[in-house]
Amino acid sequence: MPGRDPIDEADEESFPASDPPEFTGVIAGVPAGRAPRVLVDLPPASADAEVFRAALARFEGRIAVTYADAEGADFARALADADVVVAQGLSDAELARAQRLRWLSSVAAGLEEIVTPALFARGVAVTNASGVHGPNIAEHVLAMMLMFTRGLPRLYRAQLARRWERNLTSRSDGPGELTGKTLLIVGLGRIGEAIAARARPFGVRIVALKRDRATRHDAAVAVDELLSMDALDGALGRADHVCLTVPLTPETRHLMNAARLARLGTGAYVYNVSRGAVIDEAALVEALRAGRLAGAGLDVFEEEPLPASSPLWDLENVILTPHVSGATPLYYHRTAALFADNLDRFLAGQPLANRFDPTRGY
Repeated sequence: MPGRDPIDEADEESFPASDPPEFTGVIAGVPAGRAPRVLVDLPPASADAEVFRAALARFEGRIAVTYADAEGADFARALADADVVVAQGLSDAELARAQRLRWLSSVAAGLEEIVTPALFARGVAVTNASGVHGPNIAEHVLAMMLMFTRGLPRLYRAQLARRWERNLTSRSDGPGELTGKTLLIVGLGRIGEAIAARARPFGVRIVALKRDRATRHDAAVAVDELLSMDALDGALGRADHVCLTVPLTPETRHLMNAARLARLGTGAYVYNVSRGAVIDEAALVEALRAGRLAGAGLDVFEEEPLPASSPLWDLENVILTPHVSGATPLYYHRTAALFADNLDRFLAGQPLANRFDPTRGY
């Protein structure tokens, strides 16, 4: 896919989930009469490829694995015989060459751009890397929460200006703390659970929203309240910190619009580590400028890279990072382990974990 960002999870646009192509299921299951051929989008001499080799060592003799950079000729040649591809995604041109493809194991979490109409119509199984990003994204969110709570953005600006800014009237004045605050997690998936687990020791009250409250990835992660998504409007007014960890679907596009931002108190903070379009960015800028929100921690944006003309760059109550919360040195360790577990299922003819569900859009 020429020009793609090698570490970006997905672009913002998606095909209309309400009108998908017919799912045929023509190409499915383990190929008969030969070992499945697996193509992994990693340079063969890279440290990440070595991580994959170690994770797949137990399958020796049962599969044939090729490692190749997706931008190179070796990857293009190997596509013709690949039954399984481990990659960010495939362009329509790449898909046309992959006539034997049965399973695309995406190393991304978001699939809204990756599951194209052409891929969907082929009936190829598609899985994502959900769960790989939990610890690092949770730490990113907690870092932003602590920075705002302890006033670090302002103090760091003062440091750069060599200005001693200790304007305290008493020991109870100055930066705040998370103790006793309410954190609203909108989307209690794997990332949401990772945030809840790490926020709990700070003494916050955790309220979480989930599309299907009957399903949990880790029921041991405690929350004080678990509500359905239709309770969002009522929960916003109680929140000191709101973290958005939902996939981008037609239902979640501009989930946080002007009306919902207005439900938040003036001391509330919003964090987005999902997809930029989950927030109406123009409405967010207006609320921040008007002082109707205390601040926003943003790692994703409606347009990426964020244009230099965006007013978000100049707002002192914004912490802005360039879509890096999903990056971690352990990325391929977790991805390889997840793929190996799913490969066991694939070879045994069992349902794959993290499989794309067109009825949900993720």
